[in-house]
Amino acid sequence: MILVIFTGSRYADWRLAEKGRVLHGFRTAGINSYIQDENFINQLLNKNTELLYNAEKIKRIFFFGAGASSKERQEKIAKVFSSFFKNARVKISHDLVASALSTFGDEKGIIGIIGSGSNAAYYTGRKIVDNNYGLGYILADEGSTNWLARMMLKDLLTDAMPSGIKEKLLEKHPIDRKLILERVYNSPNPNIFLTSLADFIFDNKSDPYIAALVKRGLNLFVDTYLLPLADQYPDSTINFTGSVAHNFPDYLREIGSENGLHIETIIREPIQNLIKYYINKN
Repeated sequence: MILVIFTGSRYADWRLAEKGRVLHGFRTAGINSYIQDENFINQLLNKNTELLYNAEKIKRIFFFGAGASSKERQEKIAKVFSSFFKNARVKISHDLVASALSTFGDEKGIIGIIGSGSNAAYYTGRKIVDNNYGLGYILADEGSTNWLARMMLKDLLTDAMPSGIKEKLLEKHPIDRKLILERVYNSPNPNIFLTSLADFIFDNKSDPYIAALVKRGLNLFVDTYLLPLADQYPDSTINFTGSVAHNFPDYLREIGSENGLHIETIIREPIQNLIKYYINKN
């Protein structure tokens, strides 16, 4: 039995498969090793009945997650998983690898993620080429729901948000200056608070304010990530995963085209293609 996990900061998608077919699929809270400790991960595993029931049957685990790019953070996750799944070999990789495998398979190209966070890299068909882009939700994540929420909250608090969309936001999320500053600066997981506004953004994507904000973020993403990669790896296929890329594909392709870039595959979540990839490999 194999287990494949793809996780962002907000959600984790899990698939259990055996003998060429998927047995179980479910979603839990996300696992981000930058933010959560071993105790959080261990509690999450022990609360899930499917994992408890199948723990000893699972022989191989493929985990892909936001924040799992360094050896130190990979070892933190692997330690907890190896303790819980005692008969399994555990492989930990970051989310860009998952996005690359789910859209390129074993082919090469430029892979981008614009979801709760954002990042991009060149994929050789075997591995991600290291770069300096993954700076997280405070210093980077241009175009992501984290970035969009930060800009939106700033506009709300500085009275720069149009009244119509402001009323809609406060109706769905009754937030004020005190609560916002508390959640952003004093809560242990401010990125979870920021991504909680994602559904509001997607539900109102035709609003002129939201559309302009998204285009601004996507332009920043293209300028910051894609153009340098395209210069370094010309004529590469460009694929994307992530909720923002999926919800605004026309904007993304239009901005790419304006910069001489052709964007091909865009999918929301890698998990379905990931489990197919590993079923075929195993």
